Amino acid sequence: MARFPYLNKSDLAPEYQDKMRDINLMKLLFHNPELAISANNNAMYIRTKSKIDPRLREMAIIQVGYCARSVYEYSHHVKIGFDYGVSEDDVRAIADDTAGKPTKLDPLTKAVLKAARELSLDIKLSDETFAVLKQHLDNARLLDLFLAICAYNSTVRMLAALQIDLEDEYQPYLDKFPLPKD
Repeated sequence: MARFPYLNKSDLAPEYQDKMRDINLMKLLFHNPELAISANNNAMYIRTKSKIDPRLREMAIIQVGYCARSVYEYSHHVKIGFDYGVSEDDVRAIADDTAGKPTKLDPLTKAVLKAARELSLDIKLSDETFAVLKQHLDNARLLDLFLAICAYNSTVRMLAALQIDLEDEYQPYLDKFPLPKD
């Protein structure tokens, strides 16, 4: 159960009502409208203006959610990822790659996932992983990738702190692609 009540648009001052997206994360963040707008602007930059390939971006974000065992982030971005070229095999490959099992992923995608794991779990990026990424991505794309990984690490921590509930429509993604039970 969430630690704050979920707000509705009608609970907000008129100047904020059209800015709230209809997801539980935003319904809590709008207890501080300026924070909610800033967080949403950052997320929308990552989703719509980032120079990194959208499939790679979503794979990285799904990996962050997987590492954090964040039911909310993981299921939301599995769904979003499908809109940006992530396949069901890709989602399964994230679990396999994390477990050290062989996958059919290309070297760049494997390096993106490894970077997401390193930055999520170790809070540092190895020189080896950076070197592989640098072979494939220019500086602008590298920065956008690191922003996505780091921003969503922040998001999974906010989700955990606030104990935000998963919306029912995302449960099927979790059922089909379950997180490990540690």
